[in-house]
Amino acid sequence: MDSNYTKVFGGNSIKAHRVELTLRDNAIEPIVKDERESARLAGFGSPLSDLIEIFVHKDEELKALALITKLNWDE
Repeated sequence: MDSNYTKVFGGNSIKAHRVELTLRDNAIEPIVKDERESARLAGFGSPLSDLIEIFVHKDEELKALALITKLNWDE
């Protein structure tokens, strides 16, 4: 990953999708890293867990973390 980006979230696909949508709704363009999906598309089976990582540009890190912190996971 480019050193201008930093990881702001790691979790299951459902939570990751919610984080991704929240960031996009607030004019932050996230980079979503899903090793399992990448392996599937390449034709490999993958024993990897359901871990999705989300990265944002370092200039947007604080804003992204504030938005993620405000999410209510009980909805």
